[in-house]
Amino acid sequence: MAQLTIDICEKLKKLGYARSNHVRLYGEQFQLISDPFLHEAGIAVEVVELDGKAPRTVKLPLPVLRMATAKSA
Repeated sequence: MAQLTIDICEKLKKLGYARSNHVRLYGEQFQLISDPFLHEAGIAVEVVELDGKAPRTVKLPLPVLRMATAKSA
């Protein structure tokens, strides 16, 4: 994995997209069961819905990735 991708994944964890946290993505509530990782042409996390459905991989939306790549002022 390239250093830039590693840095983005670390920043995403600091923003709350880390294992065991709850997040809302695409209008649904999820519990994260993985830290962010490179997936196809983006970054994704493994999640389970709060009602206990089977785990699945969800790509993080671009606005979330932009937050992680934005330079601190």
